[in-house]
Amino acid sequence: MTGGFEQTSAAAGLDSGYSTTQSPQATQSPQANESPLATQDSTAPRGSTLTQGHMATRMSPVTSTLETTPFQNFSGYQIGVGRADCTGQVADITLMGYGKSGQYARGILTRLYSRAFIMAEPDGSNRMVFVSIDIGMVSQRLRLEVLNRLQMKYGSLYRKDNVILSGTHTHSGPAGYFQYTLFVIASEGYTNRTFEYIVSGIVQSIEIAHTNMKRGRILINKGNVDGAQINRSPYSYLQNPQSERARYSSNTDKEMIVLKMVDLNGDDLGLISWFAVHPVSMNNSNHLVNSDNMGYASYLFEQEKNKGYLPGEGSYVAAFASSNLGDVSPNTLGPHCINTGESCDNPNSSCPIGGPNMCIAMGPGQDMFDSTQIIGQIIYQKAKELYASASQEVTGPLASAHQWVNMTDVTVWLNSTHTAKTCKPALGYSFAAGTIDGVGGLNFSQGAMEENPFWDTIRNQLLGSPSEEIKECHKPKPILLHTGEMLRPNPWHPEIVDVQIITVGSLAITALPGEFTTMSGRRFREAVQAEFASYGMQNMTVVTSGLCNVYTHYITTYEEYQAQRYEAASTIYGPHTLSAYIQLFRALAKAIATDSVANLSSGPEPPFFKQLITNLIANIVDRAPTGKTFGDVLQPLEPKYRVGEVAEVTFVGANPKNSAENRTHHTFLTVEKYEATSQTWQIVHNDASWETRFYWHKGLLGQSNATIQWHIPETAQPGSYRIRYLGHYRKQDFLRPAVILSFESTSSTFEVVTT
Repeated sequence: MTGGFEQTSAAAGLDSGYSTTQSPQATQSPQANESPLATQDSTAPRGSTLTQGHMATRMSPVTSTLETTPFQNFSGYQIGVGRADCTGQVADITLMGYGKSGQYARGILTRLYSRAFIMAEPDGSNRMVFVSIDIGMVSQRLRLEVLNRLQMKYGSLYRKDNVILSGTHTHSGPAGYFQYTLFVIASEGYTNRTFEYIVSGIVQSIEIAHTNMKRGRILINKGNVDGAQINRSPYSYLQNPQSERARYSSNTDKEMIVLKMVDLNGDDLGLISWFAVHPVSMNNSNHLVNSDNMGYASYLFEQEKNKGYLPGEGSYVAAFASSNLGDVSPNTLGPHCINTGESCDNPNSSCPIGGPNMCIAMGPGQDMFDSTQIIGQIIYQKAKELYASASQEVTGPLASAHQWVNMTDVTVWLNSTHTAKTCKPALGYSFAAGTIDGVGGLNFSQGAMEENPFWDTIRNQLLGSPSEEIKECHKPKPILLHTGEMLRPNPWHPEIVDVQIITVGSLAITALPGEFTTMSGRRFREAVQAEFASYGMQNMTVVTSGLCNVYTHYITTYEEYQAQRYEAASTIYGPHTLSAYIQLFRALAKAIATDSVANLSSGPEPPFFKQLITNLIANIVDRAPTGKTFGDVLQPLEPKYRVGEVAEVTFVGANPKNSAENRTHHTFLTVEKYEATSQTWQIVHNDASWETRFYWHKGLLGQSNATIQWHIPETAQPGSYRIRYLGHYRKQDFLRPAVILSFESTSSTFEVVTT
């Protein structure tokens, strides 16, 4: 039965983790085809164990640089950390996250990185990989290609069950690396240039970690972060039972979890932090690629630990990973009408004059750059405190479990007698409204509960009408886009979704394939922790790691779903999505706790589409103005600047996307200081430095300018400086293929003074 009061109360019971009823039947077919990634042929390494539908997690490494030691003499882990550039192109591509038309990349504020952490048992036989990537979200296409390349290089060492890929959820990274049609359209086409750049960066970070493994220890610490977040859908949160809300002091999760990794001498190796906040301090007016507030926290921590190195260099790696951030905003001043200044903290996030498009959250800084630094600094500071005081050691074996699941057809057991089903994907009207962090722009309102004949007619004419089945399944969501029934040119949304847990001793890292809201995350963690405990694994710390492996939008509670604000309208598998995930992840937890992972079915393999809509922005030849050449200075620097001022120079430019193909240069700029003692120029900043900004100004017929700014910090030493511009231009001779050639240019020398 799926009706009325019984459904509401039963769903709340399961979602809350209060029910201990087990599903009496599997939620996917055991006859599903096995992925080629899940099994190995006769070339599998000696010592591996092959099982039907699953690769056992204990096996000998293929290639290894592990320091071997007897297990009984060493209780820690083998640990490897690695970081690699995954920025992609920084021009002629849409930024991924806000879905705002015209928000193209036009330069760079900070580089984007993939940060990989490998943890192995002392003898190296069993290992886990966690990768945090400065991108909006991990796409299924990215994950499948990364796993494919890891398999080609390492055999069965790194697999779908023991590798988690997690996006930080910055909204200022390039799009274009997706395969499902809705995301391809949002990206304005697929871009292999950026896809390849991100894939190679992820793989390289894992390779670096793999080759630098050493014996070490992992310490864990937890603490609350204040002043860095608000709930952006408080009226949805209030739909949850009062008795449940009373158990928590806040409508956001304030807890930060920190893993501290050190070698056996106590020397620092790396850090992973999980904290729930949207990286949207940089708003949808931004055009510079950057890693937002979480990336700024990583930047500060790595600069602190890698003293003397430029950003992106040095051996220490600090990842600030995403968590259940679905309804959590960093814009702590809250929503206000930008035309009148009055609060618009209401159920529809709408203003009396101008409607929902005027309701935008700000803060806490004077502008988005300032806000990014303030929030990032708060997060960094708490992580630094927790890191310094960490004393509880993580010990115990490693394990992992993974399944592919058809999320459109999961039978959810609400209790021992009642079931419900997940739905084919669909987006509600409030999806088009956007959020207070970035409005949709078409005057849709959050909390829409009824269809609109105007928009329905347009949709029906262009995309067809949603079936009665999908409308009934998603109630009370009024369906705007019935994506689960839209299959051309490829399916618009994924059906096959990864569910995955890796455990490191008493720590369980759950790989969430989307954005869980605050209460969803709480119910989920509680249910998974209880499942572990019921099978003998007591006091597990369950981490909700967000935006992992495949993107499926949002996951609200059943009660929040009834309010149909943006997050609920974007819960694409229907009102019982959270219940389904709780049920599926409990099954993984049980399998790990009972050592029966090998009995899990692998599930139906996801597709990898060959034909995709490609980005329509043409690759045209770069041209310099008559009498000029690439890198010529158009607007020179002043001869002298004080600290706190901005040094700015403009050059004849070329399209920066060329640098994602020809990587002769690894930065678009350097700020260099003259050292008189050695009579050399020393690089003090690159384009990964927060103090620098690279703006690209696109002109006509292949002409463009590049402006470089250095926001001179108070810590700058007085002396002589210069700025260099490093780029690539596209050239094509008659009847010859295009080539991409590098160039570089240097500004005039200028002085920096302190007073």
